[in-house]
Amino acid sequence: MKKTGWWMMVAVAALWLTGCSGGKEKGDDERQEVPVTQLAARDTVLYRDYVGDIHAMRNVEIRARAKGYLDHIYVDEGQEVKQGQLLFQINKQEYESEWAQTKASLNNYTAEAEAIQLEMDRVKILVEKNVLSEGELKLAKTRLASANAKIEEARSAQSNAAIRLSHTSIKAPFDGVISRIPFKMGSLINEGSLLTTVSDTRFVYAYFQVSENEYLEYVAKLHDKDITEDDAQLILANGARHQYSGKIETIVGEFEANTGTIAFRAKFPNPGKLLKHGSSGKVRLTKEVKNVLIIPQKATFEIQDRTFVYVVNEQNEVKMKSFVPRMRFSHFYIVESGLRAGDKIVYEGIQSLREGMQIVPAYFNIDSILITKVSNSK
Repeated sequence: MKKTGWWMMVAVAALWLTGCSGGKEKGDDERQEVPVTQLAARDTVLYRDYVGDIHAMRNVEIRARAKGYLDHIYVDEGQEVKQGQLLFQINKQEYESEWAQTKASLNNYTAEAEAIQLEMDRVKILVEKNVLSEGELKLAKTRLASANAKIEEARSAQSNAAIRLSHTSIKAPFDGVISRIPFKMGSLINEGSLLTTVSDTRFVYAYFQVSENEYLEYVAKLHDKDITEDDAQLILANGARHQYSGKIETIVGEFEANTGTIAFRAKFPNPGKLLKHGSSGKVRLTKEVKNVLIIPQKATFEIQDRTFVYVVNEQNEVKMKSFVPRMRFSHFYIVESGLRAGDKIVYEGIQSLREGMQIVPAYFNIDSILITKVSNSK
């Protein structure tokens, strides 16, 4: 009986030791393998893309200022023209006749005034000889003033007729490219009819909308010595990059009430005339950021308006630590304070972690994603 009891005690002890050993192995197996990255101060380039509308530097509608039949079209759609080049000719016979009439009226009034001048000179001599009274001289001067007024009126009418005649010849206001021509020769053109559009595309403007937060970031960085604004780039509809860089020239004066955005305008050279008025593309703004800590957004979480990461200590335990973001750009934060170079943080998988938990760190180099994921298409 004693022998049986002794063996039972040995068996229970063995089971207990086995259970303890098995529990320890299970705890080791349950530690998660988590991607971890070590923060380092670095220089990098950040990108942000915006949908842009492209406009010619000058885009002017050419409208008729005289009514008549379209006699000649001297240009074709898409043709480049020079300033002052004749584009259209409206029939001018009626306007030439009007100008000739005003010219004849002017000549008539001029001759009449000369006759009155001679008459007044004769009256003046007779008055000096006391043959005629002063009243006759005053009457002659009045007639001459009236004749001179008619001359001025006739000159004004002739000038207006000449202007209307000149409106029958439509010329290019500047160097540019002809757009669509809706009328054909022989069409009856009314005053104000749209004949074509001339676009000066040696330079183009790209307008793009920016949110209020991004606008404030842009204004703030103008005074930030650690952030350098590079030239704007234009990405075409086919994904190719326009070979010429541009500059942000101006920001419009107010936000749009419906969208809460404000328009920026960038200017791009276009010597090859590749870009056309009304086309579209993406304006890419780049920022060279110097000596800053960059944290992926997926490594962060927020609690009561504070931003946290999990920091990994020497014992591979995770601890919550708050930091102050300097700015958010695309999928990343630039750190203002709270973290420093050399800190190890959990890169992703933070949802399954808790304070003080031990992990198995799988070190991850953040440089491999800075090039591919620091862009943000709007």
